[in-house]
Amino acid sequence: MDGADGWEWDETLFAGTAQHYTRGWLPYAPGLPDALARALQLDGTGRLLDIGCGPGTLTLGLAELFAEAVGVDPDPEMLAEAARAAPAVRFARPAHAAGPAGRVRWVRARAEQLPPGLGTFTVATFGNSFHWMDREQVAATVRGLLRPGGAAVHLADWKAEPPATAALPYPPLPHAAIDALVRAHLGPVRRAGRGLLPHGTPGGESGIFARAGFAGPERLIVPGGAILHRTEDDAVAAVLSLSSSAPHLFGPRLPAFETDLRRLLREASPSGRFAVRLPSTEAVIWRRD
Repeated sequence: MDGADGWEWDETLFAGTAQHYTRGWLPYAPGLPDALARALQLDGTGRLLDIGCGPGTLTLGLAELFAEAVGVDPDPEMLAEAARAAPAVRFARPAHAAGPAGRVRWVRARAEQLPPGLGTFTVATFGNSFHWMDREQVAATVRGLLRPGGAAVHLADWKAEPPATAALPYPPLPHAAIDALVRAHLGPVRRAGRGLLPHGTPGGESGIFARAGFAGPERLIVPGGAILHRTEDDAVAAVLSLSSSAPHLFGPRLPAFETDLRRLLREASPSGRFAVRLPSTEAVIWRRD
């Protein structure tokens, strides 16, 4: 991976997190499919390549905009979760109301080692995944897989969102205290697979896509703002779904960590309920031409 102080990807990066991921991660802003459909003129034809798809959250959420969606991830547990989730998905658009059967498939591969024969795509998406890749190589590869007029879309929570002022019905999650507890168990430097990320994951996506020959960017901010109620179990799942606090990193100390985490959460909210404001989603669009 470029720009991460020599850190190299390994297969343990998200080991053991898949079973917690869907429950623990907050969803994308609900207007995302419609916003992308308008911006990219998507009409149910074309093909989607979702790179670093994890348990298929984004792949399944956007699949109704395409004739076919391909989710790619190197973690077999993530792909197994995606395959389990797919039959329960029901699309909103009447033409595709039956869901993703026959239009979604899963491919186990790293972004740097995409198998031949995938074909060409209308849109390629990176949902909170691009920073784990050899970004220069992947951006160039993806550009070659896009049809003329195609686009790469980088998706993440909107980092510049103004702080909300309205009161929440339950206490917020104690993020600072949770981070301190993780450091107490795993050490002061952020863990990632078998390596360390002392300075976090790299940024600078704009320069990378530009050097790969993309035009742009165009930025869409899809509003969030809904208040979500979260339980203690949801909060534990959120922590164990992160690469920096993946279950395998704790080894035999995992039960002790979870005991400490649940004690911290009960101190923050004796009722066991929390409130979280859904963040807005930022979609950064890069055009092939």
